[in-house]
Amino acid sequence: MSQSSPLEIVIAGGGSAGWIAAATFARFLGDCALITLVESDEIGTVGVGEATIPQIHNLIIGLGLDQAEFVRSTNATFKLGIEFADWMGEGSSYIHSFGYTGRGVGLIPFRQLWLRAHSLGVAGEFGGYNFNIAAARLGRMSNKAATNTVPELSYAYHFDASLFARMLRGYAEERGVRRVEGLIEGVERAGESGDITALALSGERRVAGSLFIDCTGFRSLMLGKTLGVPYLDWSQWLPCDSALAVPCESSDAFRPYTQALSRKAGWQWRIPLQHRTGNGHVYCSRFVSDDEAASILLASLDGTPLADARPIKFTSGRREIFWSHNCIALGLAAGFMEPLESTSIHLVQSALARLLNLLPGDLSRTASARDTFNRLSAIEWARVRDFITLHYFANRREGPFWEHCRNMELPDTLREKIELFREAGLFMREEDELFLDDSWGQVMIGQGIMPESWSPLADNVPGEDLGPFLDSLAKSYRVRAESLPTHREFVASVVGDRVKERQ
Repeated sequence: MSQSSPLEIVIAGGGSAGWIAAATFARFLGDCALITLVESDEIGTVGVGEATIPQIHNLIIGLGLDQAEFVRSTNATFKLGIEFADWMGEGSSYIHSFGYTGRGVGLIPFRQLWLRAHSLGVAGEFGGYNFNIAAARLGRMSNKAATNTVPELSYAYHFDASLFARMLRGYAEERGVRRVEGLIEGVERAGESGDITALALSGERRVAGSLFIDCTGFRSLMLGKTLGVPYLDWSQWLPCDSALAVPCESSDAFRPYTQALSRKAGWQWRIPLQHRTGNGHVYCSRFVSDDEAASILLASLDGTPLADARPIKFTSGRREIFWSHNCIALGLAAGFMEPLESTSIHLVQSALARLLNLLPGDLSRTASARDTFNRLSAIEWARVRDFITLHYFANRREGPFWEHCRNMELPDTLREKIELFREAGLFMREEDELFLDDSWGQVMIGQGIMPESWSPLADNVPGEDLGPFLDSLAKSYRVRAESLPTHREFVASVVGDRVKERQ
């Protein structure tokens, strides 16, 4: 690749995935690439990715975006974690937070200390030793420096996905990305290599390129339809196949976390934005009808609906490979990972980072890069799939759907993790997987998978010292959380204006 021969990148489809790709290429490839994005205003986007995980900071910082401007432009709020309500039966609740739980002593991990203290009857709820959870339960938020004994809050965002795409479009176009409006009517390929050479658009137009990015959503127009890459169906582990999405007026609660509320045959999300609350019901149509699913959703909104419920049909899974010939799929064109753990935007980010690291200067020599990209992407998707599957499997709800989930045959990779954790609360991170030890521990314990023993390292702390140590830790987090501004006050301080009470 040279300045006299720039890489011609064509992105098919806009939305969050398309414009994240366009902005990322414009920022990091600069004059080495000519970037064209083709989209049509006639084609809508799914737009369920309104909740994120802390890795979103890598994108914001990498693009050089100002946080305050980002929060203002996308009606964003802050997210300290996800509350899982009723997954262990009516009235149950735990939060999978982004912050670390507790504080180890020397080489002794905190969870091992807690397990021993729990056996002695001197430990409180596991989440009671997590600063993020303490702040979330009190509805508080801050990104100011913490004290020596209390960590900083680790956070992500909730935002309006359509406004985020609009912001990124402006960013990308300012840096030379060309947007072409039009419907894609065909995909042209080279006869000998089978590579894609151009997109045929309405009005007898064509957009040629050397590298194509498929962001065409569920249609997967290039990778799936044109190149014929098969789809791997994961519904045996992630059985939900339908969703309804509807916005409603903001509630007074204005929580600094996402809610995932267990329902008859699936779950409901609540995502608080500055101007509204995003709601959705993810469910399995084999166990509940579309009409009943809609009734369940509308009956449990915490504000007046602002639109009709929008249906979405899907099959959880992914394409067999993500990069074929000279085409890479991102977002829904690559696969569908249901939004239980808010990973959709991260999977786009990580794929782009992987691609930029592997992209050769000569596109005629991509075999090894392609193979590596596909192998690492497959591992990442499988590990995220396992983490989401854990929530369904380890439930204590009544009903046919939840019974089905408890009895399903697990992937070997997940079964081994559960067995290792059950033995002594142990977890080994493998192959740079997304979710860390603390996330697995929070969800395992939160969903009732209690280890049968603990590490002998924890026996080195005198039993009479464990109770006071845990009590002081929980108190320090609680006192610090009580001193923070409310979530509404903090958002208002960031955007420089009062957040609306109601719409």
